Amino acid sequence: MTPESVTPGRWPLRIAMVCPYDLSRPGGVQGQAVGLARALRRAGHEVVVVAPGAGPSGWVSEELYVAGHSVGVRSNGSVAPVSLSPRAARGALDAVREWRADVVHLHEPLAPLLGYGFVLARRWPLVATFHRAGTPRAGALVAPVARWACSRIDVRIAVSEVARRSAAALCGGDYGVLFNGVDLERFSCARTCVQRARADGTRAVLFVGRHERRKGLEVLLRAFSTLPSTPRSGSPGSDAPPPPELWVAGGGRETRELRARYSESSRVRWLGVVSEEELVDRLARAAVLCAPSLGGESFGVVLLEAMAARCGVVATEIPGYREAAGGHATLVPPGDVAALRCALAEVLSAPPDDGALDAAARHAAAWSMDHLARRYVDAYLRALGRRAYVSETAGDVTAGDVTAGDGNPAEGGKAGGDTPSGNVVRR
Repeated sequence: MTPESVTPGRWPLRIAMVCPYDLSRPGGVQGQAVGLARALRRAGHEVVVVAPGAGPSGWVSEELYVAGHSVGVRSNGSVAPVSLSPRAARGALDAVREWRADVVHLHEPLAPLLGYGFVLARRWPLVATFHRAGTPRAGALVAPVARWACSRIDVRIAVSEVARRSAAALCGGDYGVLFNGVDLERFSCARTCVQRARADGTRAVLFVGRHERRKGLEVLLRAFSTLPSTPRSGSPGSDAPPPPELWVAGGGRETRELRARYSESSRVRWLGVVSEEELVDRLARAAVLCAPSLGGESFGVVLLEAMAARCGVVATEIPGYREAAGGHATLVPPGDVAALRCALAEVLSAPPDDGALDAAARHAAAWSMDHLARRYVDAYLRALGRRAYVSETAGDVTAGDVTAGDGNPAEGGKAGGDTPSGNVVRR
């Protein structure tokens, strides 16, 4: 008997999606947890999202449980909004038990503190997604705890090869590699928005992200400040296109300082934290999305979102971005102001290449959230099968023996079948 040979017993699944980061703060992990939950619901499953938030602990709706207030903790060159309350972690366990989940999906299981409660209790089959690129400075100190925690997880998945290497270096073991998904439905209006932007001559560069050093916003501001106001092939005059604009979305520790040095003008627009609707609109109307991160990025969802919106992409050549771009972006060395300026000037001066934009949009479609959801269902079934197998044999199976397979959809990687083999027994 093998873990995969155990047939679960109920369908659809009831999935508890646990995110350690405050959902009221924009972030990549939060976006993936919420987007994956939506896609799983579209596929007919029941999903509750459990995460810290701005309000008191408790049920906000039938689909969201807030587990404590968040505090900012410095990590990986950023500030992570996490809950450090053991009481909130206990409340989350109680809420998931009362909701009668079949499986628990932990995002960033080693981030404090919610995930540790579920790992310690180990009441449900556990699937964990590792998003982080790089290991903590105190990696040698936390490695024993990290290895113990990961040994209690049934199926371990990384969002990229970079994230897989990072998790393996800290925790050991094996990991399936999937990807971060793109909610393509959000960009259904992209073609209309692009046509409108071309009609009014908009030539905008869009930055989206936290205003902190590793995101490279200062490098972009320096490059844009010396960017010519007219294309190299053009000349000032009545027929000249309008000068390019820089749209800066987001906020963070460096916002005040950078705004003081690069003030609001006709060329630089500080948008602040934007809604999901405005972000989609800006991506579709911008000529180019610029992602100038210096490092620490395990994947590049924003690159794929820009491609889905038929927006050009200029990004830094770091492993996570290179993997997401798949040859459909202009990549420059991180921190190189001159190279970034030249790349932006090249994209802004060239007429739109509809063939290239169509190819990039097709590339982004391969990373759709619905596609990702189908592959996670297979991971959930593997976790359920493994847990049933261990219970029946009263033995133990190494968590790393159950992996999700090659995760690059562009290369035909597949985590397993999309069709359930049975039902999940309700506990």
